[in-house]
Amino acid sequence: MATASTEIRVTPEIAAEHGLTAEEYARVKQILGREPNITELGIFSVMWSEHCSYKSSKVYLKRLPTRGKLVVQGPGENAGVVDIGDGLVAAFKIESHNHPSYVEPFQGATTGVGGILRDIFTMGARPIAVLDSLRFGEITASRHTSEADAAKNRRILDGVIRGIGSYGNCFGVPTVGGEVAFEPCYSQNPLVNALALGIAKKEEIFLAKAKGIGNPVIYVGAKTGRDGIHGASLLASAEFTEESKQKRPNVQVGDPFMEKLLLEACLEAMQTGAIVAIQDMGAAGLTCSTMEMASRGGTGIEIDLAKVPQRETGMTPYEIMLSESQERMLLVAEKGREHEVLAVFKKWGLDAVVVGQVTEGGIARINNNGRVAAEIPAHPLAEEGPVYQRPIAAPAPRIETEKDWFAFSPEGANLTANFVKLLASPAIASKRWITEQYDTSVRTNTLAGPGASDAAVVRIKDPNTGVVKRALALSTDGNGSWCQLNPRVGAMHAVAEAARNVACSGARPIAATNCLNFGSPEKPEVMWQFSETIDGLAEACTALGTPITGGNVSFYNETLGKSIYPTPVIGVLGILDDASRVLKIAFRQEGDIIVLLDGSMSSVGAQHAAPLQSDEFSALAREFSSSEYSKMIAGVVAGEPPAIDLAAEKRLQDCLIALAAEGAVLSAHDISDGGLAVTLAESCFASSVVGAQHVAPHLGAHVKLEGAVPAEAAAFNERGACAVVSVTPSKLAAVLNTARQYKLAAREIGQVTRGDAFCIEYKGRAVIDSSVEAFRDAWAHSLERTLTSK
Repeated sequence: MATASTEIRVTPEIAAEHGLTAEEYARVKQILGREPNITELGIFSVMWSEHCSYKSSKVYLKRLPTRGKLVVQGPGENAGVVDIGDGLVAAFKIESHNHPSYVEPFQGATTGVGGILRDIFTMGARPIAVLDSLRFGEITASRHTSEADAAKNRRILDGVIRGIGSYGNCFGVPTVGGEVAFEPCYSQNPLVNALALGIAKKEEIFLAKAKGIGNPVIYVGAKTGRDGIHGASLLASAEFTEESKQKRPNVQVGDPFMEKLLLEACLEAMQTGAIVAIQDMGAAGLTCSTMEMASRGGTGIEIDLAKVPQRETGMTPYEIMLSESQERMLLVAEKGREHEVLAVFKKWGLDAVVVGQVTEGGIARINNNGRVAAEIPAHPLAEEGPVYQRPIAAPAPRIETEKDWFAFSPEGANLTANFVKLLASPAIASKRWITEQYDTSVRTNTLAGPGASDAAVVRIKDPNTGVVKRALALSTDGNGSWCQLNPRVGAMHAVAEAARNVACSGARPIAATNCLNFGSPEKPEVMWQFSETIDGLAEACTALGTPITGGNVSFYNETLGKSIYPTPVIGVLGILDDASRVLKIAFRQEGDIIVLLDGSMSSVGAQHAAPLQSDEFSALAREFSSSEYSKMIAGVVAGEPPAIDLAAEKRLQDCLIALAAEGAVLSAHDISDGGLAVTLAESCFASSVVGAQHVAPHLGAHVKLEGAVPAEAAAFNERGACAVVSVTPSKLAAVLNTARQYKLAAREIGQVTRGDAFCIEYKGRAVIDSSVEAFRDAWAHSLERTLTSK
């Protein structure tokens, strides 16, 4: 690919090398009124890449709900912003760094975290938490995965986790939660989605709109190098091929210590009142920041590349404009006050140079040593690029019969051994080996870190008094295997579970962000998956009151023509009005009553009393075949995700929030992956680490269930709108009464016991019966053993 000089003559072949189609190249010439030079071609190629322009997804994203009474800033800025009361706002967003994390796992993950953190403090908010949502290929050999591929997946996982931990730990922001999943389809295309949350005063939010003719444009932060060139246009906007190994130079290199300085300097400079606009140099680097700020502000911009701090010699205008070197920002300051801004960055030891000014006329002019290197109308470049209505077609219907679905064990079977195997599976097993590499409590705001609650919870300190009254809860969720079976229903479940997790912590869900990971948009079946997913997200977010405030679309997640599962990842933010009321998953004391809250209207639920008819049994088998239990025990992933009842989800969430506010329950844990049995076991496991000294005695559980479904369905079905709470006997009646008010079925199903016993009886017979410690050993150590013993 040509990168060397503005003297290179651009041809259609060179334009194609830059990822521009013949029609797009013709549009470039129409906008310019002439042939572009090589620098201009590079600028168009990154700005019109799938990663930056959303050219295949724009028409669908308009269907998402983005407005709400608490939404201060929706999609279109660096991060979404919501009002959290007391004059404060929360800025939050999730983005992907998938392809870089395959090419270079450590640096791909670190720069993913660094980029999302900059999106937050660019808005004027101080970052207070990071979460991640990760997908890897199988880490043990199977019929789908060779040992060589499993070993590679383990190396990728190790590099990604070290990268996330390194950046967050060095920067000084806690990584407080997230999720990890494993499927064969992610083997050569891991998903690394990072979410960041920050807090700011409502009147101090900053936007990326260049305003004020003559106002100086200031480059701040790290020097520009050659790393990351074409990262957005070729690495993030194309599928992996055999040539991907040659793309390693396109992965940026992060420096968290530099970013920490940049954070403090930016926030301090904002306090001077001299900054008009600010934008992170993320994807497409200096190109994106200059062009988008000018376009949003309805102005032009002029910069001189000779003034841009550079760490390498002989860099061309093309390379400077397309570099994605990290830890850089572009500011617009008030004319005459630039010295105030420059002084702040000098204090923090960072480069800060006036490189240009805001102009009228809407033209972005890039100069270099007295010559014009590029001259482009900013708004047509940033906002009038190609928009595609890609061909769309549903895939051929899956042909399945009852022979393809899960075959339930015979009545009377002992399911204990299967339960041990399920607890040890990578999807269910403890992720402590991963989370212990993260600093989860730096800044001392973490109320519930990884594994403590269904959602991560961080306290909100009053910026003036330091008093803590309220807290924020965050959860990420996605289920690619369900979306592969039914993208609309799978997407709805992702929203519902993320919101349910937030409610289980006691917080009220208020807004969402999304990261939409899909295969090539040039495939009609992928666009059908995308369209169905958007409709599912829109329906669920509307029903649950969580408008989408921003996010990211990541297409071309495929290798050698094979796509990943459609994987929408949802991050839901909630407010907990009383931070002291946070709910965690751990059972608290012997004798507490275990209550199942069930909003599901399913006719084949665990409590179904009448004998199942043949059609009901078939429906149950089809649904159950999509569960983690079916996948792990029988190797079957088929059928359909469980039907979803959004009204029931909302009633359950409202009930959980009310119970937390009343202090009526001692713990809450939703029923999701692995079903009721896993929910109960995890609440027992968590009970042994209550308190700072980790000396609490083991607590077990004795649960009795009734119903007409097979025992495996009662124990391991993953229907939504269900949660388990524990309550003291004295408050049981009040809890049951509150549940009735929210039209939930609430059943006393057992007791918390002292000691090591864990028993689930079904229809009067123990179907799972062993010690908590035996189950914990399988759950707590299997992932670590897999990753450290190979």
